[in-house]
Amino acid sequence: MTSLIGVRAICLVLGMACLFPINGADSNAIGARRSLVGETVFDVMKFGAVADGRKDNSMALIRAWNAACRSAIPAKLLIPRGNFVAGEVVFKGPCAKPIVIEIQGNLLASDDLSLYSGGAWLMIDEVIGVDVTGGGTINGRGQSFWQYGKGSKNGPSLPVSLVFQSVQYGTMHGLNFVNSMGFHTKVTDSSNVAFWNLKITAPGKSPNTDGLHISSSTNVNITDSIIGTGDDCVSVGHGNNNVLVARVFCGPGHGLSVGSLGKRPDETNLNKVTIINCTLTGTTNGARIKTYHASPRLIATGIYFQDLVMNQVKNPIIIDQHYDSKKKRQQSNVQLRDVHFRNIRGTTISAVPINLNCSSTCPCNDVELSNIYLAPFGLVGPLRSTCFSAKFFAKGPVVPPGPSFCA
Repeated sequence: MTSLIGVRAICLVLGMACLFPINGADSNAIGARRSLVGETVFDVMKFGAVADGRKDNSMALIRAWNAACRSAIPAKLLIPRGNFVAGEVVFKGPCAKPIVIEIQGNLLASDDLSLYSGGAWLMIDEVIGVDVTGGGTINGRGQSFWQYGKGSKNGPSLPVSLVFQSVQYGTMHGLNFVNSMGFHTKVTDSSNVAFWNLKITAPGKSPNTDGLHISSSTNVNITDSIIGTGDDCVSVGHGNNNVLVARVFCGPGHGLSVGSLGKRPDETNLNKVTIINCTLTGTTNGARIKTYHASPRLIATGIYFQDLVMNQVKNPIIIDQHYDSKKKRQQSNVQLRDVHFRNIRGTTISAVPINLNCSSTCPCNDVELSNIYLAPFGLVGPLRSTCFSAKFFAKGPVVPPGPSFCA
C-alpha cells in the first residue's frame, strides 16, 4: 500500500526560505523588501498590480515573479489582500532559490477567453522548491463559460485554474478555489508534491470542473481537503506512481476516480494509488476506476480504496472499462490488477451499488472486496451486485453480497 511521501523532505527544501542565513547582498530589484525571516518579499503591487477587480494584472504578476525567481536568496511573491484580475500567467522556472507564492487576496480570472492559449490560467513550470499558500481565493469565474466547454457538444477545453507542471518538491495548502472554467488544479510531470487544507467549490452541474487531476507524476499526496464540483473530486490519470489521497470530503461531484485511462495513444502505466479515509456525500460515484475502449496497452496496478464512507452515493463501487466509448467496437486494453476495495460502508441510492464491468479483452485480475456494508437509501427491494470479466475474491462480509459468478 502507498505510504506517506517524504513531506519532511519537501519542507526541508522549502524551509530554506525561512532558514537560509542572511549572508549576501540584498536584491536590488525594484519592489523587493526584506521580511523578518530572511527572505526577500516581492509584492505584486510594487510591480504595477492594481487591486480594483478590473485591470488585467498579468504582466505585473509576471514581472514580480521574474524578479523573485532571480533572487539570490529565498524569495516570496506576495499577492496582498484585494481583488486582482489576471489572464494567462506562467510562473516559469528554474529559479535561483526556493520560492513562496503567498496569495492573501482574491485572484480573478479574466473573462476574455482569447487570453488563454496554453490550456491553463495560472501555471507553475519547471520549478524546484515552491510553496503556494496564503489563505486567499483563486476564482476562475467559470459561470460565464461552462456553456461553451466540454459539457456542451463539441465544446472547447476550458483552461485549468492552476497547473503544477514539471515541479519538484512543491506544496500547496490553505487556499480556496472557486468556479474554475475547467479543472481547478492539475499536477503533471512532477514529483514529490503535497497538497493539503484546500477548499475547492463549484456547482454540481458545472461541466468538467475536476477538483484535482494528476498525471505522469511520482510521489503525490492530496490530504485534508474539502472538494465539491461538477466532476471528479480527485482524478488520478495515467503515468502516475505512488499517489495518496487521504481525509478528503467529496461532494457534490463524480467521486474519487482512477482514470480515465486509455483515451490517448501515448499514455503510460499507473502504479500504486491509495485512496483512504475519505467521505463522499451525494456523489454520482464513489470509488471508481474508468478506462476507454480502443485504448493502448496499459497496466494499472496496486490500487487501494480503503476506509471510505458513502452517504447517499449512486455508484459506491464501480469499475467501468467502457467509459464514454461504447460506440467503439474494440474493448479496452487497460489491464487492471491488484485492485482492492476494503472497509467501505454507508448508504446508496442505487439498486446495484457494486458494479465490476471489465474488459473482455483484458479482464480485471485480483480484485478484492472486503468488509463492505452498503445500505439502501430511499429504495424499495434488495440491493445486488454485478460483475463482467473480472476475477475477484471476497474477504470478510460483503453487503450486498458480491456476485456469485462473473460473466
